[in-house]
Amino acid sequence: MHRVSFRWNPKNRYSIAALRAVLDFGLVRQPVDGIMLYSFASPQARQVYAEVDAANTNTIFIAGGPHPSGCPEEALEHFDYVVIGEGEETLPELVAAISEGRDVSSVKGIAFKERGKVVFTGRRDEADLDRYPPFKPPLFGPIEITRGCPWGCAYCQTPGLFGRHMRHRSVEAICKYDKYYEDKRFVSPNAFAYGSNGITPNIEAVEKLLRSLSGNVYFGTFPSEVRPEFVTARMLELVNAYCANKELHLGGQSGSDRMLRAIHRGHSAADIMIAVERTRDAGLTPVVDFIFGLPGEREEDQRLTLELISSIVKEGGKVRAHRFMPLPGTELANARPEPLSPEVEKLLGKLALEEKLTGSWSGRQ
Repeated sequence: MHRVSFRWNPKNRYSIAALRAVLDFGLVRQPVDGIMLYSFASPQARQVYAEVDAANTNTIFIAGGPHPSGCPEEALEHFDYVVIGEGEETLPELVAAISEGRDVSSVKGIAFKERGKVVFTGRRDEADLDRYPPFKPPLFGPIEITRGCPWGCAYCQTPGLFGRHMRHRSVEAICKYDKYYEDKRFVSPNAFAYGSNGITPNIEAVEKLLRSLSGNVYFGTFPSEVRPEFVTARMLELVNAYCANKELHLGGQSGSDRMLRAIHRGHSAADIMIAVERTRDAGLTPVVDFIFGLPGEREEDQRLTLELISSIVKEGGKVRAHRFMPLPGTELANARPEPLSPEVEKLLGKLALEEKLTGSWSGRQ
């Protein structure tokens, strides 16, 4: 049997916690002999590739996570196998096949090279979240309550990784694991979409979940957020009734309706401001995400985003700024970010100094 080890990195601790629930492995900070597992996103790819290429070990390297799933051919220039998408079923099967010396081509959901050509074994069916724990003590992570997203935003990897059909962990399964925390936090592409198809809210499902949890519940905050059009008076009543958070994190992305249509967000700039006002009126602080430098963004689009940000700040809200990064497996994978105007740079810097904005938005950062 091969020794199985996972390359520890604080940025992939959620993946480690989830996969430890289905596969025993040790945690290491450098490559070792045996089977080495890596999970990483695009910002870590270059460093990971350099480490694997420089390893002087007798090792079989397996990659998974957002970046390898989006560009398996690239990852296979450095790794022996790539797990594409969800790993709960695929990874244990692949590790068992390697350890037992069996043909891996029967393992669905992977890519590998054979005689110099990349082989894909086919996409695996979507995992039933209730069959798999969100973590295995003593490794802990936020409780993942939902996977998948129907919207298909042009910059986002979620639909490619997990599909466009929303799947939800049941309330009963979630409550098995909330006992491990006094402070409860959750992973979802849209927390207010719990129990729904992702298009129309399911108020009853959200209320049942929140009513069933104990301790300090943080819902609709990092590492989750909510879509603006899901922010209704009733949803906010539920947050105030059952939750401890005083902030609500909203995905806005742009103040330009032209750009919102171009990236397939499915809501308008007006929807963002309505959600901000409703959140403020409910006594919560709205924290809104924006992406700067989106492909095709013009100076007028940036000006509209600045105007919306100014309105949000005047309403007592905060902003999290992000610089557009092309991610593999997305519609904009091969696009380049647009430059930011001096006006944008100046205002964002001023808001950051006033502690009304956080994040990384400049090409110089």
